[in-house]
Amino acid sequence: MTVEQAAIATPRHFALSVMGETAVVTLNRPDRKNPLTFESYAELRDFFRGLVYRRDVKVVVVNGAGGNFSSGGDVHEIIGPLTRMDMRELLDFTRMTGDLVKAIRACPQPVIAAVDGVCVGAGAILTMASDLRLATPEAKTAFLFVRVGLAGCDMGACAILPRIIGQGRASELLFTGRSMSADEGAAWGFYNRLVPAAELMAEAEKLAASLAAGPTFAHMMTKTMLNQEWNMSLEAAIESEAQAQAVCMQTEDFKIAYRAFVEKAKPAFVGR
Repeated sequence: MTVEQAAIATPRHFALSVMGETAVVTLNRPDRKNPLTFESYAELRDFFRGLVYRRDVKVVVVNGAGGNFSSGGDVHEIIGPLTRMDMRELLDFTRMTGDLVKAIRACPQPVIAAVDGVCVGAGAILTMASDLRLATPEAKTAFLFVRVGLAGCDMGACAILPRIIGQGRASELLFTGRSMSADEGAAWGFYNRLVPAAELMAEAEKLAASLAAGPTFAHMMTKTMLNQEWNMSLEAAIESEAQAQAVCMQTEDFKIAYRAFVEKAKPAFVGR
Protein backbone atom coordinates (compact mmCIF):
# COMPACT_ATOMS: atom_id res chain seq x y z
CA MET A 1 0.00 0.00 0.00
CA THR A 2 1.37 3.41 -0.97
CA VAL A 3 1.35 6.45 1.31
CA GLU A 4 -1.47 7.96 -0.76
CA GLN A 5 -3.54 4.77 -0.58
CA ALA A 6 -3.03 4.57 3.18
CA ALA A 7 -4.26 8.14 3.51
CA ILE A 8 -7.81 7.02 2.67
CA ALA A 9 -8.35 3.49 3.87
CA THR A 10 -11.93 2.27 4.28
CA PRO A 11 -13.23 3.98 7.43
CA ARG A 12 -15.22 2.16 10.08
CA HIS A 13 -16.89 5.08 11.82
CA PHE A 14 -18.08 7.26 8.94
CA ALA A 15 -18.93 6.71 5.30
CA LEU A 16 -16.49 7.77 2.58
CA SER A 17 -16.80 7.97 -1.18
CA VAL A 18 -14.43 9.47 -3.71
CA MET A 19 -16.15 10.86 -6.78
CA GLY A 20 -13.68 12.09 -9.32
CA GLU A 21 -11.42 14.46 -7.39
CA THR A 22 -13.87 15.03 -4.50
CA ALA A 23 -13.91 13.00 -1.29
CA VAL A 24 -17.33 12.94 0.40
CA VAL A 25 -17.30 12.28 4.16
CA THR A 26 -20.72 11.31 5.56
CA LEU A 27 -21.40 11.13 9.29
CA ASN A 28 -23.50 8.03 9.15
CA ARG A 29 -25.53 7.22 12.25
CA PRO A 30 -28.85 8.73 11.15
CA ASP A 31 -30.89 6.95 13.83
CA ARG A 32 -29.05 9.06 16.44
CA LYS A 33 -28.63 12.20 14.32
CA ASN A 34 -25.02 11.28 13.54
CA PRO A 35 -23.30 11.71 16.91
CA LEU A 36 -19.53 11.48 17.29
CA THR A 37 -17.76 8.90 19.43
CA PHE A 38 -14.19 8.50 20.69
CA GLU A 39 -13.52 6.28 17.69
CA SER A 40 -15.06 8.57 15.07
CA TYR A 41 -13.19 11.60 16.41
CA ALA A 42 -9.90 9.73 16.08
CA GLU A 43 -10.70 8.25 12.69
CA LEU A 44 -11.77 11.63 11.29
CA ARG A 45 -8.58 13.20 12.66
CA ASP A 46 -6.46 10.53 10.97
CA PHE A 47 -8.39 10.89 7.72
CA PHE A 48 -7.82 14.65 7.50
CA ARG A 49 -4.18 14.26 8.49
CA GLY A 50 -3.73 11.73 5.71
CA LEU A 51 -5.07 14.13 3.08
CA VAL A 52 -1.70 15.89 3.11
CA TYR A 53 -0.40 12.93 1.08
CA ARG A 54 -3.40 12.63 -1.20
CA ARG A 55 -2.73 14.20 -4.59
CA ASP A 56 -5.77 12.81 -6.39
CA VAL A 57 -8.27 14.31 -3.90
CA LYS A 58 -8.64 18.04 -4.55
CA VAL A 59 -11.67 18.93 -2.39
CA VAL A 60 -13.56 17.40 0.56
CA VAL A 61 -17.30 17.63 1.28
CA VAL A 62 -18.54 16.78 4.79
CA ASN A 63 -22.23 16.04 5.36
CA GLY A 64 -24.56 14.00 7.55
CA ALA A 65 -26.96 11.20 6.72
CA GLY A 66 -30.73 11.22 7.23
CA GLY A 67 -31.52 14.94 7.15
CA ASN A 68 -29.20 16.01 9.98
CA PHE A 69 -25.53 16.98 10.11
CA SER A 70 -24.51 15.92 13.63
CA SER A 71 -25.84 16.01 17.17
CA GLY A 72 -22.29 16.33 18.53
CA GLY A 73 -20.64 14.09 21.09
CA ASP A 74 -22.68 11.00 21.87
CA VAL A 75 -24.29 11.39 25.31
CA HIS A 76 -23.92 7.74 26.28
CA GLU A 77 -20.65 6.90 24.49
CA ILE A 78 -18.74 10.10 25.30
CA ILE A 79 -20.44 12.34 27.88
CA GLY A 80 -21.08 9.54 30.37
CA PRO A 81 -17.53 8.10 30.25
CA LEU A 82 -16.01 11.60 30.54
CA THR A 83 -17.66 12.09 33.94
CA ARG A 84 -15.62 9.13 35.24
CA MET A 85 -12.20 10.11 33.85
CA ASP A 86 -9.31 11.71 35.71
CA MET A 87 -7.67 14.95 34.58
CA ARG A 88 -4.99 13.31 32.47
CA GLU A 89 -7.56 11.22 30.57
CA LEU A 90 -9.78 14.26 30.07
CA LEU A 91 -6.88 16.29 28.68
CA ASP A 92 -5.98 13.45 26.31
CA PHE A 93 -9.56 13.58 25.00
CA THR A 94 -9.81 17.36 24.62
CA ARG A 95 -6.43 17.49 22.88
CA MET A 96 -7.52 14.72 20.53
CA THR A 97 -10.72 16.56 19.55
CA GLY A 98 -8.72 19.73 19.02
CA ASP A 99 -6.34 17.77 16.81
CA LEU A 100 -9.30 17.04 14.51
CA VAL A 101 -9.86 20.77 13.98
CA LYS A 102 -6.14 21.30 13.41
CA ALA A 103 -6.13 18.50 10.84
CA ILE A 104 -9.07 20.05 8.95
CA ARG A 105 -7.35 23.43 8.91
CA ALA A 106 -3.95 21.94 7.96
CA CYS A 107 -5.05 19.71 5.08
CA PRO A 108 -4.30 21.42 1.76
CA GLN A 109 -7.71 20.69 0.24
CA PRO A 110 -10.63 23.10 0.64
CA VAL A 111 -13.24 21.53 2.93
CA ILE A 112 -16.94 22.21 2.28
CA ALA A 113 -19.55 21.53 4.99
CA ALA A 114 -23.03 20.68 3.64
CA VAL A 115 -25.37 21.17 6.58
CA ASP A 116 -28.99 20.12 7.02
CA GLY A 117 -31.06 19.83 10.17
CA VAL A 118 -29.33 19.44 13.53
CA CYS A 119 -25.77 20.78 13.66
CA VAL A 120 -24.75 21.17 17.29
CA GLY A 121 -21.81 20.76 19.64
CA ALA A 122 -18.92 19.07 17.90
CA GLY A 123 -21.01 19.03 14.72
CA ALA A 124 -21.10 22.83 14.78
CA ILE A 125 -17.34 22.82 15.37
CA LEU A 126 -16.72 20.62 12.30
CA THR A 127 -18.81 23.04 10.27
CA MET A 128 -16.96 26.03 11.72
CA ALA A 129 -13.58 24.47 10.94
CA SER A 130 -14.48 23.93 7.28
CA ASP A 131 -13.44 26.44 4.64
CA LEU A 132 -16.87 26.89 3.04
CA ARG A 133 -20.33 26.16 4.42
CA LEU A 134 -23.62 25.52 2.64
CA ALA A 135 -26.83 24.93 4.57
CA THR A 136 -30.51 24.31 4.11
CA PRO A 137 -33.18 26.62 5.57
CA GLU A 138 -33.84 23.85 8.10
CA ALA A 139 -30.31 23.90 9.55
CA LYS A 140 -30.16 24.60 13.29
CA THR A 141 -26.65 25.30 14.58
CA ALA A 142 -25.71 25.54 18.25
CA PHE A 143 -22.45 25.66 20.17
CA LEU A 144 -24.26 24.21 23.15
CA PHE A 145 -21.34 23.37 25.46
CA VAL A 146 -22.61 25.72 28.18
CA ARG A 147 -25.86 23.75 28.28
CA VAL A 148 -23.95 20.70 29.54
CA GLY A 149 -21.96 22.68 32.10
CA LEU A 150 -18.89 23.30 29.93
CA ALA A 151 -17.19 26.43 28.63
CA GLY A 152 -17.77 27.68 25.13
CA CYS A 153 -14.02 27.47 24.44
CA ASP A 154 -14.12 24.04 22.82
CA MET A 155 -12.00 22.83 19.89
CA GLY A 156 -10.95 26.34 18.89
CA ALA A 157 -14.40 27.95 19.01
CA CYS A 158 -13.22 31.10 20.81
CA ALA A 159 -10.50 31.62 18.20
CA ILE A 160 -12.30 30.70 14.98
CA LEU A 161 -15.97 31.62 15.47
CA PRO A 162 -15.37 35.35 16.18
CA ARG A 163 -13.32 35.56 13.00
CA ILE A 164 -16.30 34.29 11.01
CA ILE A 165 -19.25 36.10 12.58
CA GLY A 166 -17.69 38.73 14.85
CA GLN A 167 -16.88 38.87 18.56
CA GLY A 168 -20.31 39.99 19.79
CA ARG A 169 -22.30 37.38 17.90
CA ALA A 170 -19.84 34.63 18.79
CA SER A 171 -20.01 35.66 22.45
CA GLU A 172 -23.79 35.41 22.43
CA LEU A 173 -23.80 31.93 20.91
CA LEU A 174 -21.01 30.62 23.17
CA PHE A 175 -22.41 32.11 26.41
CA THR A 176 -26.03 31.12 25.81
CA GLY A 177 -25.70 27.93 23.79
CA ARG A 178 -28.77 28.99 21.84
CA SER A 179 -29.53 27.76 18.35
CA MET A 180 -28.54 29.95 15.41
CA SER A 181 -31.14 29.74 12.67
CA ALA A 182 -30.15 29.16 9.07
CA ASP A 183 -31.21 32.71 8.16
CA GLU A 184 -29.08 34.14 10.96
CA GLY A 185 -26.16 31.97 9.91
CA ALA A 186 -26.39 33.23 6.34
CA ALA A 187 -26.86 36.88 7.35
CA TRP A 188 -23.91 36.71 9.74
CA GLY A 189 -21.59 35.07 7.22
CA PHE A 190 -21.33 31.72 8.98
CA TYR A 191 -23.02 30.06 6.00
CA ASN A 192 -21.91 31.13 2.55
CA ARG A 193 -25.43 30.53 1.26
CA LEU A 194 -28.63 28.57 1.82
CA VAL A 195 -30.00 26.02 -0.65
CA PRO A 196 -33.08 23.78 -0.57
CA ALA A 197 -32.54 20.45 1.15
CA ALA A 198 -33.20 18.50 -2.05
CA GLU A 199 -30.37 20.41 -3.74
CA LEU A 200 -27.83 20.51 -0.91
CA MET A 201 -25.46 17.76 -1.96
CA ALA A 202 -25.75 18.59 -5.63
CA GLU A 203 -24.78 22.18 -4.88
CA ALA A 204 -21.94 21.11 -2.58
CA GLU A 205 -20.60 18.72 -5.21
CA LYS A 206 -20.94 21.39 -7.90
CA LEU A 207 -18.93 23.81 -5.77
CA ALA A 208 -16.37 21.08 -5.06
CA ALA A 209 -16.02 20.31 -8.76
CA SER A 210 -15.47 23.97 -9.58
CA LEU A 211 -12.70 24.18 -6.96
CA ALA A 212 -11.15 20.92 -8.12
CA ALA A 213 -11.05 22.25 -11.68
CA GLY A 214 -9.22 25.37 -10.51
CA PRO A 215 -5.55 25.95 -9.73
CA THR A 216 -5.39 23.59 -6.76
CA PHE A 217 -1.78 24.41 -5.85
CA ALA A 218 -2.89 28.03 -5.56
CA HIS A 219 -5.93 26.97 -3.49
CA MET A 220 -3.54 25.23 -1.10
CA MET A 221 -1.48 28.40 -0.85
CA THR A 222 -4.61 30.48 -0.17
CA LYS A 223 -5.68 28.14 2.65
CA THR A 224 -2.16 28.15 4.10
CA MET A 225 -2.01 31.94 4.16
CA LEU A 226 -5.51 32.26 5.61
CA ASN A 227 -4.29 30.11 8.49
CA GLN A 228 -0.86 31.66 8.97
CA GLU A 229 -1.88 35.31 8.74
CA TRP A 230 -4.00 35.10 11.91
CA ASN A 231 -0.80 35.64 13.89
CA MET A 232 1.00 38.12 11.62
CA SER A 233 1.35 41.86 11.56
CA LEU A 234 0.14 43.55 8.39
CA GLU A 235 3.74 44.08 7.31
CA ALA A 236 4.59 40.39 7.81
CA ALA A 237 1.38 39.31 6.07
CA ILE A 238 2.06 41.42 3.00
CA GLU A 239 5.61 40.08 2.73
CA SER A 240 4.41 36.49 3.19
CA GLU A 241 1.80 36.97 0.49
CA ALA A 242 4.44 38.42 -1.82
CA GLN A 243 6.52 35.27 -1.37
CA ALA A 244 3.50 32.96 -1.74
CA GLN A 245 2.35 34.67 -4.91
CA ALA A 246 5.86 34.56 -6.38
CA VAL A 247 5.86 30.79 -5.81
CA CYS A 248 2.49 30.50 -7.56
CA MET A 249 3.85 32.52 -10.48
CA GLN A 250 6.32 29.69 -11.10
CA THR A 251 3.58 27.08 -11.48
CA GLU A 252 2.39 25.53 -14.70
CA ASP A 253 -1.14 26.68 -13.84
CA PHE A 254 -0.06 30.33 -14.06
CA LYS A 255 1.35 29.74 -17.54
CA ILE A 256 -1.76 27.79 -18.57
CA ALA A 257 -4.01 30.65 -17.45
CA TYR A 258 -1.98 33.15 -19.50
CA ARG A 259 -2.05 31.01 -22.64
CA ALA A 260 -5.79 30.43 -22.25
CA PHE A 261 -6.41 34.17 -21.89
CA VAL A 262 -4.40 34.91 -25.04
CA GLU A 263 -6.25 32.17 -26.94
CA LYS A 264 -9.64 33.18 -25.49
CA ALA A 265 -10.06 29.64 -24.14
CA LYS A 266 -10.98 28.14 -20.77
CA PRO A 267 -7.84 27.17 -18.80
CA ALA A 268 -7.38 23.48 -18.00
CA PHE A 269 -5.44 23.63 -14.74
CA VAL A 270 -3.16 20.76 -13.71
CA GLY A 271 -2.59 21.59 -10.05
CA ARG A 272 1.13 22.26 -10.21
